[in-house]
Amino acid sequence: MKKSRWGALAAVVAAGALALTGCTASGGGNANSSAPTGGTVTMAIVNDLTSLNSNTPQGNLDTNGQYQYLTADGFLYPDNNFNVVKNTSFGTFEKVSDDPLTVKYTLNKDLKWSDGEPITADDMVLAWAIGSGYYDSATTDADGNVTSGTQYFQLAGSTAGLDSTSFPQVGDDNHSITLTYAKPYVDWDVLFAIGQSGLTTPAHVVAKKAGLSSAADLTSYLQKLPRGDKAAPAAADETLKKAADFVNTGYDITSFPTDKDLLVSSGPWVLSAWTPGQSLTFEHNPNYKGDLAPKIDKLVMRVIGDSAAQVTALQNGEVDLVYPQASADTKKSLEAVSGAQVLTGDQVSYDHLDLNFGSDVFKDPTVREAFLLTVPRQQILDAIVTPVNPDAKVLDSQLWLPNQAEYATTVKQNGSDKYDPSKLDDNIAKAKELLAGKTPTVKILYNTKNPNRVDEFQAIQSSAAKAGFQVVDGGDPKWSSLLAAGNYDASLFGWISPGIGTAQIPQLFASNGGGNYNKFTAANDDAMATQTTLDKDKLTDLMLSIDKSAFTEGYGLPLFQAPGIYGVSSKVDGIKYMGNQTGPVWNNWEWSVKQSTNTK
Repeated sequence: MKKSRWGALAAVVAAGALALTGCTASGGGNANSSAPTGGTVTMAIVNDLTSLNSNTPQGNLDTNGQYQYLTADGFLYPDNNFNVVKNTSFGTFEKVSDDPLTVKYTLNKDLKWSDGEPITADDMVLAWAIGSGYYDSATTDADGNVTSGTQYFQLAGSTAGLDSTSFPQVGDDNHSITLTYAKPYVDWDVLFAIGQSGLTTPAHVVAKKAGLSSAADLTSYLQKLPRGDKAAPAAADETLKKAADFVNTGYDITSFPTDKDLLVSSGPWVLSAWTPGQSLTFEHNPNYKGDLAPKIDKLVMRVIGDSAAQVTALQNGEVDLVYPQASADTKKSLEAVSGAQVLTGDQVSYDHLDLNFGSDVFKDPTVREAFLLTVPRQQILDAIVTPVNPDAKVLDSQLWLPNQAEYATTVKQNGSDKYDPSKLDDNIAKAKELLAGKTPTVKILYNTKNPNRVDEFQAIQSSAAKAGFQVVDGGDPKWSSLLAAGNYDASLFGWISPGIGTAQIPQLFASNGGGNYNKFTAANDDAMATQTTLDKDKLTDLMLSIDKSAFTEGYGLPLFQAPGIYGVSSKVDGIKYMGNQTGPVWNNWEWSVKQSTNTK
């Protein structure tokens, strides 16, 4: 399971990586207006649904993000070349002033939620309130615990950008909002694009849960509340707290909701059934009138965690689409499936080892350096990635991927050569020297259900022992819910991104970033500054500085960029490889089922 790095609003909270180029895929599908309509597509997914809100720390997981993508409409989305595509059937947005930065968002008339309620500026105001932290007055300690004041909405990412905006100006018969920024924001054109994860939280539903009668009442209530003040925090507002508590945890589910308010959708699909551990079923939103309406009648997601079982299900016709964890065996097996199309490419995703700066053992920078010197990155790459992508190399940046222009520049200056994987024996000897006889204990958190993470842990455990480290197995199938608690010394997991924007920078490297699980503070000022500069050269300089700080301070080590692979039945057309967190569903409206086999 991977953590998503969503960018943009609707609390759009976790973050996007810089735009990528050269993401290649073999094969592809044909999508055209004359494609047949109807039928069902069944796809395999590795992880089950846990929340209908992927914008919270505990909900920020891959399958939850895919649910949100399918059920949310918005102003834009990235295509599989990471170009931003504007969805004008939802609405439009434009910059109306540079000084101060002012941006207007206008919804098309007659948009409706799946329950028939209108989509209006009230919904955008709520999305702004969730994503901006406007009402927060909380002061937190080094562990992120609130010591005074109140934090209302909990985000998986950062409030950077929106945090400098004033209360939105509502206009155009309650169909537009205008945001005015107190300072420039680099990603203004994707930040409030409610379209990467879409317009996800209905204001009329949240109003009801907070004890108000309508979406308009919620907007009026929010407008009367003052901006939060950390210096002089007021008592928590009970109505806003009710609203925030519902948004924060009310969408977390363990069974198909009996409360139909949780299933209200602005996008082309609605969840019609869910059997935990088995399958999710999506059907058309009857009130969706946008351009991204699907051709197929039904989409079923079957939970099949094992890669080999996914391939078998494809071979047997039980599923039409699989995208298992890539491996040489999986690729070979997919290529042997009769009539199946195999699509491959890089993911906008990387595996990494992060050190917890809140743990006692890694408070000592010498111990951090020693431990990182023992990490057998080349061995891990050769075991997991090289069999799928023989050209893959160990990743040497926390901010850029190898196909980005700045990657070569940062590798020359960030200090990653200290951990040269080709000199592992020498590095282990140096680590042993740095420890000077000490035998520190290091507990590593990782997903025990992910075979790649198991392999990574075992390789690190064995290698680190040669220098004197005692590496304790902290693996847990519920690893994602344990990240924020910090009851570990290091963690192994992967980030996966939408491929656009820079909001991941404060998310990961700002002191209060929603994805800064390892409590890293050394790059805080640079991380925040990336969000306010409009100078591309300055932005690059700041990012180079952050990347260097990460290696200098012993933040952790990037391991590798993950490869991706799909297997597609001959029954289905229109599926195209996508390397970001939406996976195959990114263009679900282009899918079609061939008429000759349209029987499911």
